[in-house]
Amino acid sequence: MKKKIITLLLASFIINSLSPVACFAINKKNEVKKVSISKMHKQREQSDEFKYSYINYDWWSNFNDSILTGYIDKAIKNNYSLKMATIAVDEYYQAIKIQFASELPTANVGFGAGYSKFPEETSSNWGFATPAIANYELDLFGKNHNKTTASKKQYEGSLQDERAAYISIASAVGSTYFNIIKLDKMIELQEQIVQDRKLIYELMLARNKEGLTSTADTVKANKSYIAGNTDLTEYKKNRTKLLNQLAVLIGENPNNSEKLQRASFDSLNFSGVIPTEISSDVIMQRPDYIKAEKMVEKSGIDVKVARKEFLPSINISAIALFLATDFGSLWTTKNALAMIGGGLNLPIFTGGRRLANLKMKKDVYERVLNNYYQTNLTAIQEVNDALISIKLDEEKYADTKKQASLEREDFGYSTNKYNEGTISKLDLVQVKENVLYTDQRVVNDKVNCLVNYIELYKVTGTQL
Repeated sequence: MKKKIITLLLASFIINSLSPVACFAINKKNEVKKVSISKMHKQREQSDEFKYSYINYDWWSNFNDSILTGYIDKAIKNNYSLKMATIAVDEYYQAIKIQFASELPTANVGFGAGYSKFPEETSSNWGFATPAIANYELDLFGKNHNKTTASKKQYEGSLQDERAAYISIASAVGSTYFNIIKLDKMIELQEQIVQDRKLIYELMLARNKEGLTSTADTVKANKSYIAGNTDLTEYKKNRTKLLNQLAVLIGENPNNSEKLQRASFDSLNFSGVIPTEISSDVIMQRPDYIKAEKMVEKSGIDVKVARKEFLPSINISAIALFLATDFGSLWTTKNALAMIGGGLNLPIFTGGRRLANLKMKKDVYERVLNNYYQTNLTAIQEVNDALISIKLDEEKYADTKKQASLEREDFGYSTNKYNEGTISKLDLVQVKENVLYTDQRVVNDKVNCLVNYIELYKVTGTQL
């Protein structure tokens, strides 16, 4: 009877065994084997210094603007896209630990009770069992270890995604901030242009009544005045949109965006040194370049894993049982049963799944490799584009400033003529509009240069 009960309980536990849980020593062993990643991840949780190192925070001090650096600091702490990027890194870190668990034994314990009565037996009995089941896939060919290594490459790639996100957000904050300041100044100058065009229209209207100016010229002056107002409205609309954008970038409510502080246009300057050429070593430090490299490495490992799927898997299992019909004597040596065994499994026919998987992994490798080459070319292009933009826009800015200086000089001569009575006030106001228009071009070109510096900072992965 006892043997029958034990047999039934054993079968029951084998059929209804608990799902394997993590090995008892998984965390400890994982920490030893993955010490560099674990240590780095722990440091990430304890300090935000890595975020500031991502964006080369000291470089932003070249703009000598505490308001700007304050906004970048807020973005680092509050931007939700950056928070999601950091959380994604932790997800990949946990994926490493999950995959590493497949290299270790799994074990579970349980407790069960059963009541039985067999045919031709007059008595019935209770039975109790406490099983402990352990299983280990012997990683003789290193397949599970390869999978863990591939998971590590995925994690390293996620770090570069995070770094790219921080660089992108910091660059967006800087560019948006400078464009807001540009629009502040453009609006100020446009308001003066509108006032002057209104005055021109009023003067021409008065001259038209006296027969000194044609109706057609008066209509043109009115159209110019209305167009100036339209441009002013467009500038204000764009500024509001950029203020809303800046608010979101720094993690604040856009409803309060109009209250965001900024420096004056005249205080804008850059005290850093912009290189005229960039070393290829700098390009190799870009986050997208490093990630592409890591993905090539991961895809190569995935091909190895796909090949090893054709090899047999070797499993070792162990079972320890305490079985008894009396609960009080359950955990005694005489009621203990233990066994250990191993097995080899080699799939013979899988409908072509393994071969197709190998071919697919090879295709993925080729695609990722081509992406790596494309990333390299794109990086070179973007750096060259940024350098040429800086060079030519600085030349354009210098020429525009010369033109603005000449316009002011011309306005000075016209003012003298007006004071001497040789030209009318209408002529003087029209010359003044040329000065204001050229000043707007100076504002636009100066901010474009500053934004170009930020673009170079971005495309070089902050390695300036």
